[in-house]
Amino acid sequence: MNNYITLEFDKILGKLAENALSETVKTRCLALEPSLNEAEVRRWMSETTQAKRIIEQIGTPPLSSMAELQKVIDLIAIDAMLMPEQIAHVSFFLVSCRRMKAYLRKAEATDSNIAWYGGSIDELRELDKEIERCIRNGIVDDKASVQLDGIRRQIGITTDQIKAKLDALLRKKKACFSESFVSVRNGRYTLPVKREHKNDIAGTVIEMSNTGGTCFIEPSSVGRLQSELYALQIEEDSEVRRILFSLTALISDNLPAIKLNIETMEALDFLFAKGKLSIFMKASPVGINTCREIRIIEARHPLLNPDSAVPLNFMVGCKTAGVVITGPNTGGKTVALKTVGLLSLMVQSGLHVPAGENSSFCMHNLVLCDIGDGQSIAENLSTFSSHMKNIIDILKQANEESLVLLDELGSGTDPTEGMGLAIAILDELCAKRCLFVVTTHYPEIKEYAANKPELVNARMAFDKQSLMPLYRLEIGEAGESCALYIAEMLGMPRQMLRRAHETAYGSKVEGHWLTVPQNAVVSDGIVAVPRIVRQIEQKPETLSHSDIFNIGDSVFVYPLKEIGIVYARSNEKGEIGVQIKGKKKLVNHKRIKLYVAASELYPENYDFSIIFDSVKNRKARRIMDKRHEEGNVVIIKEGNNEK
Repeated sequence: MNNYITLEFDKILGKLAENALSETVKTRCLALEPSLNEAEVRRWMSETTQAKRIIEQIGTPPLSSMAELQKVIDLIAIDAMLMPEQIAHVSFFLVSCRRMKAYLRKAEATDSNIAWYGGSIDELRELDKEIERCIRNGIVDDKASVQLDGIRRQIGITTDQIKAKLDALLRKKKACFSESFVSVRNGRYTLPVKREHKNDIAGTVIEMSNTGGTCFIEPSSVGRLQSELYALQIEEDSEVRRILFSLTALISDNLPAIKLNIETMEALDFLFAKGKLSIFMKASPVGINTCREIRIIEARHPLLNPDSAVPLNFMVGCKTAGVVITGPNTGGKTVALKTVGLLSLMVQSGLHVPAGENSSFCMHNLVLCDIGDGQSIAENLSTFSSHMKNIIDILKQANEESLVLLDELGSGTDPTEGMGLAIAILDELCAKRCLFVVTTHYPEIKEYAANKPELVNARMAFDKQSLMPLYRLEIGEAGESCALYIAEMLGMPRQMLRRAHETAYGSKVEGHWLTVPQNAVVSDGIVAVPRIVRQIEQKPETLSHSDIFNIGDSVFVYPLKEIGIVYARSNEKGEIGVQIKGKKKLVNHKRIKLYVAASELYPENYDFSIIFDSVKNRKARRIMDKRHEEGNVVIIKEGNNEK
């Protein structure tokens, strides 16, 4: 469930629930989970398509909330009497059923199978007519029975007689009353008599005012009529209760059909909620494939503004197991990652997705992801520890039917070790034969992906002129961070850029900081010369990783990314001699990356002793080349030893 929250699937379910009317269906929407049954997913998707088509062609379905119906059913189960407002809810529901049946009858013209749900709806016309005859405006109507009609007429006559006598008394003794109107207290008709005149009006004190200045008296002259009225009211209550019990029994007799109608209306409420959500998101049905392939065409993240979101085109599967996405921060890598995962969950839940209809998704037993910071103070986990914990759990669960999504792979720790862990994780994912998508900044991972058949690079496009990310995914190309370029475009002073370039690459530049060979390719600050790359590609059978370095090559030495010059070719251990800041070291070839080839830096037959030897050594060599001279010694430093 945590993965659902990370990918914001819970928010999609929330929006689905907003389109439902019944509380039961809202709960069902929030509990919706992806299915592992391909036939079931296809059926769900088809039902969503049909519901959307009916809404678009016929209009909004006449559904009701059915909020009070369960209370009605529960009361009937304990043989309780239903009140008029509860019986009215049953009537409203039956009216809704009748309208839905007519609506679905029109929908049959759309050639949608769910239109035949109307055949399961029982209009219960006799019950509906009886409720309408007996209940009006939330009360039992006078015409519900002959007896009730007669009792209420007599109540009206008696009430008028009481009021007439009291009005006559008000007019006759005005000085005795604090007000000139009849008041009903505790269900009895009274007159408001001033306290000092309470003995002047024969009758019973029913109530006193809050101040004690007024006595509400029932005059003796209307006592008999009051008793008659009270008796009539008891008769009325008994008849009303008899009618309500009769209606309750009638509803109980029809309860099986009512429950079936409720089930049908809830099923339709759920289907039409999916159709409404599809219309709201401007979504479409997509294909379901069995070849472990995800093909997304012109997709949008469903929670982004559809008018401003940049469409995503993406593909993984068949011969490609994983996609490595690179590019600048805020370039949309994480959004692309989430879009792939979220749309996959939506498809397996039978929901339409905002993507082209030619898009196609495969089934996943699990969608596993590690996205976001994940730092936990409560669990004492750093960002890196959290990532590792999640990834270890993911690798335990993933198999050939899983989809794995990893954001900023290898981040949060030492760059060299992080890069090594990232490549090890990619190897393990390939071995698991699952589909996966990762984002990263490491240039080594880009190269690794470019050389591994199961992987493909992708990048988020970036406009170097406006310095704005384009949020467009480009499959087959590695991304660029372009930090120095962005800093220059934003107005960083030239001397600071020079200093940054010297620190990063170990060499000074003149004029514009981007002064590099015209045919060089800059990626995350690494300069690769295409000519050298082509030479390697042309003779792969004769070159090992350690053989590609020649004396005089300018190279990067990791993990500190120091700039050095090769002074000795590879030995039998695969170690390269590199001079860094005047010191000679033996470095494993795996820690070295070509910066600029010697052929680009020095003329042919260049004397490298100028770089690698001290002035004293060069002088001694020249003397020894001419003649032997006693006492001359040439000191050669290799690694940390002197010979």
